[in-house]
Amino acid sequence: MPRVRFVARVVALAVVVLAGVGACALDPQGDGSGAAAPAPVGVTEQASGASAPPAPSRRPTASPTPVPSRTATPTPSRTPSAKPKPTGFTGCPEGEHQRAVETYLTRLGGFGKLTVDGKQSAADCAAIKKFQRRYGISPAAGRAGATTYDVAKRLADTDVHRCKGGSGLTFCVDLTRQTVWAMRGGTVVLGPTVTRTGMAGYATPAGTYSVGGRNLKEWSNPYEVWLPYWQQFNGGIGFHETTTYLHNSAIGSHGCVNLLHADAVRLWELGSVGTRVVVMGRRPGT
Repeated sequence: MPRVRFVARVVALAVVVLAGVGACALDPQGDGSGAAAPAPVGVTEQASGASAPPAPSRRPTASPTPVPSRTATPTPSRTPSAKPKPTGFTGCPEGEHQRAVETYLTRLGGFGKLTVDGKQSAADCAAIKKFQRRYGISPAAGRAGATTYDVAKRLADTDVHRCKGGSGLTFCVDLTRQTVWAMRGGTVVLGPTVTRTGMAGYATPAGTYSVGGRNLKEWSNPYEVWLPYWQQFNGGIGFHETTTYLHNSAIGSHGCVNLLHADAVRLWELGSVGTRVVVMGRRPGT
């Protein structure tokens, strides 16, 4: 009897063990840890899809872990990239009157070496900026624009020897070119430099005069404004430092000869009561 019970227990244990092995092998989800369960012997090819499409899964399977591409990441070329060739000087902008301004500044001299080729360069830029600062042109950015061209042309075209002053000191005014200079005994001692004279309705009259009165700071009663470095030569008309932007050609004085600060100071230092004044030509538009 005991032997029969022992054999029965062995048979029952064998059945339980075989049933457990079959359950693990058929569970596509493995043991719930995320690891794949071993495939049953004899169905590996079919389960892998090598010879037949896999059977549809009864439950959603975990997303496969992405496999890095075997394509090699392109490496930078060892050949150095070609640097762009310089297309010209870019330190300051090139203006529409580049060649003309280069020509006039070369004729005037004193602003540095320029190359008359119509192309901006470091030397051209520096010379144009120097010219603009000297004659109060704003902005002094080195660009050969309309104002720079106009001022350079007027100065270069001024014929200083048209002013006949004799042996003494003479202040000369060219109304046509809107320039001023000073001569002593046929030698230029100032200028030529820029000015702005009477506007339409207040034209500065041509003629020969002499300085009759001077004041470092004259008050204008009719226009209620101070006139620095005042030198009167014809009634209420005289030389003085400008009170507005000199290169605004849309306006003008009420007959006076407006000057930049540095020129008004220099003319004051040179002049005295009795200094001869020669005014020639006529301002365009008056």
